[in-house]
Amino acid sequence: MPVSPSPTLRDAWATPWKARNEIERLLLLPLAWLSLRGSGIEIGAGWRFYGLPLWQKHRQSRLIIGARANLRSSVRSNPLGPTHACILSTRSAHAALHIGDDFGMTGGAIVCEDRISIGQRVLMGANSLITDTDFHPLDPIERQTHPTAGRSAPVTIGDDVFIGMQVLILKGVTIGAGSVIGAGSVVSRDVPPGVIAAGNPARVLRPVSGKE
Repeated sequence: MPVSPSPTLRDAWATPWKARNEIERLLLLPLAWLSLRGSGIEIGAGWRFYGLPLWQKHRQSRLIIGARANLRSSVRSNPLGPTHACILSTRSAHAALHIGDDFGMTGGAIVCEDRISIGQRVLMGANSLITDTDFHPLDPIERQTHPTAGRSAPVTIGDDVFIGMQVLILKGVTIGAGSVIGAGSVVSRDVPPGVIAAGNPARVLRPVSGKE
């Protein structure tokens, strides 16, 4: 009787692109470790990087990532095709970016001027952006004198939130636990827990537990 291949071997044969991703991930481990150490980022055990993320950390800021983070920066790492590496940026000395355990991200960016708090088991779809700052002032005269003095307000994302691809989450927003943000949405106001929200601007469509 022929011996059946192990599940791991079967998966590698059926989806060779996944096997290649794992090989590349392992080969990049030393560089990934050095990038974390050199950037002063605090991260829990069990992290997986597919391609190298781009860290832009102010030396006096806090950038903390929980255990088992999965960051996909390589264009081959996800069939949705990240357009650039995952970018995690803290732009000021007082900035604090806290990410919980089991966080997943494909491409896109998180930019923190003040405070961004992301809960446990949050998934962030391909090429999405979370920012707590306007970057630039709205007043044209102020932009000339203080071009990077845009307004900031904290962003809070609860546990078990799923963020679809190409979503923009703006300053001052709170997204309640267990909510889902539809692909392509612009979130400019709070979203309660346990709902599906989508659109530009995003609005609540129905509870997550409702019939589809």
